[in-house]
Amino acid sequence: MKRFEGRVALVTGGGSGIGRATAERLAAEGAAVMIANRSEEAGRDAVSAIGAAGGTARFAAVDVADEASVLAMFEQLGAAFGPELHVLVNSAGTVATTTAPETSLEDWERVFAVNTRGTFLCCKHAFGRMRPPHASIVNVASVAGMVGVPNRAAYCASKGAVIAFSRAMAVDHISDGVRINCVCPGTIDSPWIDRLVADGASREDLEARQPLGRLGTPDEVAEAILYLASGQAGFSTGTSLVVDGGTTAA
Repeated sequence: MKRFEGRVALVTGGGSGIGRATAERLAAEGAAVMIANRSEEAGRDAVSAIGAAGGTARFAAVDVADEASVLAMFEQLGAAFGPELHVLVNSAGTVATTTAPETSLEDWERVFAVNTRGTFLCCKHAFGRMRPPHASIVNVASVAGMVGVPNRAAYCASKGAVIAFSRAMAVDHISDGVRINCVCPGTIDSPWIDRLVADGASREDLEARQPLGRLGTPDEVAEAILYLASGQAGFSTGTSLVVDGGTTAA
């Protein structure tokens, strides 16, 4: 039997990168997946790909920083798949490539609005739908929430907040039968890397700074997320699983 057969999963940021890889893997493992994404084109493309592979997926447009939009997303989830939710993956995120003095208040608030407020809002409104024994939340944080990364002041702070928030929720909701964990990726070969390269960054330099000598793949992070979301991780809550090619060990 597939690991997520008969379960409903919601993946924010599911239109690209880690979110899309996670949505595809969940669907391949039997879940009915709601892909929530700000870009409708990317989200619907992911839904089409899952359908072509024999999986079940629907799309909901969402701005995770906006509570009304998040509530509308959950309404669409209920209409598509019923009242229960078993797996929530908060993968939507954004970044600012600046030091603290260079970061505008607007950029600081934008990064926190998506990465931290968005995670909070999706978790807050998911709890009423989550049903044990298979209820699991996996928040996509970052090694940037654990170590300092140059020119990522707001991003590091926002992801550190996601890690702390996840631990707090894990403690609060043990008796509810909901497990909450984080995955902390390092530098992953995603559309964000493509944008950095387009802006002049060197892919070779990005690869070389990883102790393993390459970038991670979205699929590698997706597998870590599926582990945390599955019954195989039934004794894990409040943890942060690092997938970083050795960055935090170096």
